[in-house]
Amino acid sequence: MEIGGPGQPLRPRLLGSSHDRSCLQGRAVTFGKASRGGGPWARWVPLHTVVPAAAPALSRTHTIWVVDDDPELRQLLGTYLTDQGYEVRCLTDGRQLMARLEFQRPDLVVLDLMLPGDDGLTLLRRLRDSSDDLPVVMLTARGEAVDRIIGLEQGADDYLAKPFLPRELMARIEAVLRRRGTMPAGTPLADGELVHFGDNVLDLSARTLERQNQPVTITSGEFSLLAAFVQHPHRPLSRERLIELARGPASDTDTRSMDVQVSRVRRLVEPDPSRPRYLQTVWGYGYVFVPDGQPRNR
Repeated sequence: MEIGGPGQPLRPRLLGSSHDRSCLQGRAVTFGKASRGGGPWARWVPLHTVVPAAAPALSRTHTIWVVDDDPELRQLLGTYLTDQGYEVRCLTDGRQLMARLEFQRPDLVVLDLMLPGDDGLTLLRRLRDSSDDLPVVMLTARGEAVDRIIGLEQGADDYLAKPFLPRELMARIEAVLRRRGTMPAGTPLADGELVHFGDNVLDLSARTLERQNQPVTITSGEFSLLAAFVQHPHRPLSRERLIELARGPASDTDTRSMDVQVSRVRRLVEPDPSRPRYLQTVWGYGYVFVPDGQPRNR
């Protein structure tokens, strides 16, 4: 099943019965909307591929908030994620989100970019400006690289363009939640290990960063990237390898987005981000973590 993609116009059915819900796991359908006469209209179309049932995910004590102004998409995602064991709350706009955050906090927010009133990027900026490290996965119907880069620059943990498979969204949610606890497979963290470099102290167990003895606000994605660096000191890492270490082998993050993430982390740990000492560029290849900050032969 894809969400947000084109298809032949059919009358949509709401996912009420067990038969309808089985379509989410046993069949692939396209779900989306387009403009006809100024109004939205839903289109579902069967595809020829079969999507297997999703594998069991993380321990399901997690609460996910879906913020999207499309009621049918909210219901579809709400039903799917609930069937996967999450506690789900669906909200229509940023005003509802910010109001509810006054007295409740989810484990992760799925946030649409195009919202009435404050858009997704504005809401994300407000969260990060208030030092809120709430995990956020952005959704958008616009798949241009510039949107993804801007979203990551504002502190989104991940970004998914429509159309997409619900299993793909769930995999990204799982990856972000997993980064909150442990790194992806292949990059184990040592409990209680502190990494000192310059004025920085990275606590791999507590997933915190201090600079000059002051706590630094760092997102889950930024921490995972920095942890990947410090666990491979003096070892040049390609952009593709960094994506695998920080986001998992199934991620479709592009190399340009990784450059943006490295720039963000440099602003957190470097005395002069324009002349990095610790996260140095390996020209024509990628980056390398140099704990002592000494220049290296390129």
